[in-house]
Amino acid sequence: MPRTRLDLDRIRAARRTIDPVYLDTPMYRCDALGRRLGCTVSIKLETANPVRSFKARGTELVAGLLAEQGRTAVVCASAGNLGQALAWSGRRRGLGVTVVASVRAPAVKLDRIRALGAELDLVDGDFEMARERAARIARERGIRLLEDSLDIETCEGAATIGLELAGGESPFDAVLIALGGGALATGVGHVLKTLVPETEVICVQPAGAPALTRSWHERRVITTESAGTIADGVAGRFPIPEVLDDLLVVADDAVLVRESSIIDGMRLLLEHTGLVVEPSAALGVAAVLEDRDRFSGRHVVTVICGSNVDLDAHRRWVHP
Repeated sequence: MPRTRLDLDRIRAARRTIDPVYLDTPMYRCDALGRRLGCTVSIKLETANPVRSFKARGTELVAGLLAEQGRTAVVCASAGNLGQALAWSGRRRGLGVTVVASVRAPAVKLDRIRALGAELDLVDGDFEMARERAARIARERGIRLLEDSLDIETCEGAATIGLELAGGESPFDAVLIALGGGALATGVGHVLKTLVPETEVICVQPAGAPALTRSWHERRVITTESAGTIADGVAGRFPIPEVLDDLLVVADDAVLVRESSIIDGMRLLLEHTGLVVEPSAALGVAAVLEDRDRFSGRHVVTVICGSNVDLDAHRRWVHP
């Protein structure tokens, strides 16, 4: 396999740095959901932890490294989940954490970032504006800027999910991964293509925020003017070139799904698994709904990547 920025030995070593509370998350077959979708479905539940998303696998590595270096502060831009994870990891290591987010981010995510002790800096714009603001704060204060998906720790932390998938007892045909900045997809994809290369790695992105999927298909960075989707956690407009290079190596396909399918996926996850998830976590189910013939009779794994969702919004979407 062509090389990526990731390293399997470092990924294996990462498990010794990450707090065990984030490791070995539940994975189980959901027959009720599978019958509804016409295939065998297993769920990898990355929400069963203190920050309700997979992001802390990466921030644990970053915060541990900064503590070893004697650094005292770090800043990141976040749609919400990374900020919570970094605040959690930084607090347990005595790091000052600043999170830059959009004022339009879900209130539940912003409230939890504050509750975890981070300084919250809000911008009146989208995630890309938050990225610019975070970079400026890092320069002005002389502190570490954590850039999700660009910083290899975020990818290799997420890649430990791939180790758990590859080490499972039940073989599967494909894994469906939400595609935003790319850390989850490149991390899990790298491990699976290294250890179980016959597994199909399929990335899923909302049609309203298609930049990285379009870039994957065109094999060059394509930006978009806007990112209109309820799946705020994956709503980026400017793909990172290094991430695209990695994704081109490890992903077998990248697909776009409609907003209506995302909502249907959230509803099915609630009805058949009892899970309240944020829109990004329903992308895998949405992909099956839109292409049932492709997955018919196959065993697929969908990574449930986050459950930090505004409950009022969830009720509007799922119980119109």
